[in-house]
Amino acid sequence: METSIIISGFGGQGALFAGQVLAYAAMDSGRHVTWIPSYGPEMRGGTAHCTVIISDSPIGAPLVDRPDIAIVLNGPSFEKYEPLVLPAGLLVVNSSIIDAHATRLDIETLYVDANDIAEGMGSGKMMNMAMIGAMMARRPVLPMDALERALADHLPQSKAHLLRGNLQTLRRGYAVGDTIAA
Repeated sequence: METSIIISGFGGQGALFAGQVLAYAAMDSGRHVTWIPSYGPEMRGGTAHCTVIISDSPIGAPLVDRPDIAIVLNGPSFEKYEPLVLPAGLLVVNSSIIDAHATRLDIETLYVDANDIAEGMGSGKMMNMAMIGAMMARRPVLPMDALERALADHLPQSKAHLLRGNLQTLRRGYAVGDTIAA
């Protein structure tokens, strides 16, 4: 089985790091994986997105035009990726800052107050983990303990003091994603 995921937002929202955590967790779980980052020249405040492909077999091409899952952290990402998600795919929307609603009926859309969840756990900067947790509740492409281990193993040393909060935010995002009606 192969799953393609695009995570997109403004630079500084943690889209690239969220993708790295997924990629490390996949590698550590013995899966095939690609992670391709992309960001605008402004970086923080500009656009940033990454593509992650997780597969049970070797990955033929690392490029994705139409993802199985899109995690959108801001309005421009919502506008860009809602039309591109494959039918029966999943669109995870950061409803803390995106007021728009999906018009497609052939995909599952999950609205997550990610900023609010993260702020409740200690820092709004952890909202990327709330989004990953919510996605995992709907599409468990990896075991949650693999994500938790990857987060612990790959959180930069300068952010080590945020590990506990990130883990709590990941779990809270999962719980929220698991309880929101489809």
